Formats: sequence, structure tokens, C-alpha cells
Amino acid sequence: MNHTLLLPAPARRVRRIVLVGLAIAGVVIAAPGVRRLFVAAAPPVTALGVADGVVPDGAPVSVWDETPAVCKLDADLLDALRRAAKAAEADGVRLRVNSGWRSPEYQEELLRRAVDRHGSLEKAARWVATPETSPHVAGEAVDIGPARAAAWLSVHGAAYGLCQIYRNEPWHYELRPDAVRRGCPSMYPDPSKDPRMRR
Repeated sequence: MNHTLLLPAPARRVRRIVLVGLAIAGVVIAAPGVRRLFVAAAPPVTALGVADGVVPDGAPVSVWDETPAVCKLDADLLDALRRAAKAAEADGVRLRVNSGWRSPEYQEELLRRAVDRHGSLEKAARWVATPETSPHVAGEAVDIGPARAAAWLSVHGAAYGLCQIYRNEPWHYELRPDAVRRGCPSMYPDPSKDPRMRR
């Protein structure tokens, strides 16, 4: 005896349409490039917060703030930044730290997002370092904003030993104490050309 359950014709038609729709969706999602859209929209693997160095969008912290992104910076870098901030304020410019110290987990998440956005680790390396090589994780780099503040620092930063390191990142500054006497060193085109990133 055959125990196959036969659906009425309209139900079979709906089932067939649903199965065909799922098959098409599977092909579309598997297509090159489309998968990245779904991965990029995925939530972060871990819940990251201020304790990891995250600075909330729209609320960059000042260099006087005690948030981990700032207070976990290298002491000499923070001192130079505070001195530069006072001078900038005298010129009517307020320096903000949009990103400073980062936990390895936060850096890993930024790298994952960059790979999703740019399509490969090689292309992402032009913008984001690994947790093992990032000067942010070591507390040795700051991203300054807004653009007017970064522009002020590009002109006056050497006097405090603060130098823009990458040509493609006008917001990224690190401490180079020799810059006070000799000026800032030549910039790398982007982080992928920085020998420190190849460790």
C-alpha cells in the first residue's frame, strides 16, 4: 500500500513555487560579491563597547576624557596630545580623539569589517592592521577629528612630535619625538606599505 501523502493541486503548486524561490535565493546568495553583502550586514561576533576602546558614533571624546580609548594611550603620546590640544584650542580648534587605544578584539572586528567591505585581506590591509601589528592596540596611535582639527595637527603636530604616518589616513597620528627637531618623517602611502605591518 502506498502511503504517499498527496497534496491538493493548489497546495502542490504553492510548495513548488516556494521550493523554486528558495533555490533561486540560494544561487543568488552564493554568487560572487552578493555573499559579501550578507556577511557585511551580519552583527559583530562579540559585543564590543567603551571598555574595548570603542568611541560611540557622534560622540568623540576629548583628549581630556578618561575613557579607555584615551587613558590607555602611551603616556608620552597622551602628554604630547594634551599639549597640542591646548595650543589648538588657543587657535580656536578643538582636537577630538575619534579612536585611540583599542582592544585586540575590537581591532579584529575592524579588520573583519574591512575585509567584508573591500573584498580581501590584501585590500583591507590598506586601511586596517591586524591586532598583532596595530599601533592602536599598543596604545601608540590616535585618529583625530574633525577634519579641521586633523588639518591643524598636520601643520603644527611636528612641534609636539605628533606625525601623520599614512598619506591615505589624514586623521591617523603617532608620536615621533625626533620630529620636534627634524620634522616628521616621510609618510607611507598606506598601512600596507609600513614595514611594521609585516611582522
